[in-house]
Amino acid sequence: MSIWSYPERGHWGNSKYRGNASGFVYRDLFQALKPQFVVDPCVGSGTSIEVARDMGIDSVGLDLHSGFNLLRDSILLATGRPADLVVSHFPYHNMVVYSGNMYPEVHADDLSRCASVEEFLEKSQQALLNQRDATRPGGHYATLIGDQRQNGKYYSYQAEFIARMPADELKGVIIKAQHNCVSDRRSYGAIASGMPRILHEYLLVWQRPEAPVTVLLTLKNLANQAQARLRSTWKSIVRQAMVSLGGEAQLKDLYEKIAGVAGDRIEANANWQAKVRQVLQKAGCFSQIERGRWALA
Repeated sequence: MSIWSYPERGHWGNSKYRGNASGFVYRDLFQALKPQFVVDPCVGSGTSIEVARDMGIDSVGLDLHSGFNLLRDSILLATGRPADLVVSHFPYHNMVVYSGNMYPEVHADDLSRCASVEEFLEKSQQALLNQRDATRPGGHYATLIGDQRQNGKYYSYQAEFIARMPADELKGVIIKAQHNCVSDRRSYGAIASGMPRILHEYLLVWQRPEAPVTVLLTLKNLANQAQARLRSTWKSIVRQAMVSLGGEAQLKDLYEKIAGVAGDRIEANANWQAKVRQVLQKAGCFSQIERGRWALA
């Protein structure tokens, strides 16, 4: 089943450790993938490793609080051999702050101390690539991540993680219900704009290809994915602007309309008007009626 729910966390790990996942998550994941060697680079109180040992699985747990820096240290070099499964449970940005709080020393590479969501996502991508690098060809790498609502905004970290990793390696997404959260005892009033509380997490599972893939090829594939998303986004923006103008418009009117709906993307692209013309000419869903006037094909 792709929906997992565990009202009890089990006897593994330390129940007082904030952000601790249920050991049943790891038990069911290990039963499904049948790894012989498991690594957890964010082991926390050790839940995943205790489950692995109970199941007779060789395992290694690493963590920032024990001297392993996921953003600066190679998982593969730390373990000495590739794993069948590298599974992590990152902080959900600053939802629970660890260093300087649960641990006395403040650490710059603590994922719970990122200054912004973008910094958290950038560092998380690097951490996931570190996991991937430590996974044997044909093996799996996975992470448990939740979304966050903060200051009236909703951040879908799982969607960002999926978008930033090789698309052809994603094997599955499991939705996990959350139980016994600290937030359950808090009252948030109307700050969530009437939307329900977030009571689920996502277990994202990727599989490294059997054939060796170089770092350069991985980078090329990720760059191609990013470019494809960017092209698709521009196409959608231009097409919707055309629709809102009745399906046909002068180029100057199209510019004005797009400037009103795509401000942040325009700020990032000084040649945005040239980009609009390129989309009109190459997207395949527009036709030029006359010079300076376009319509939906």
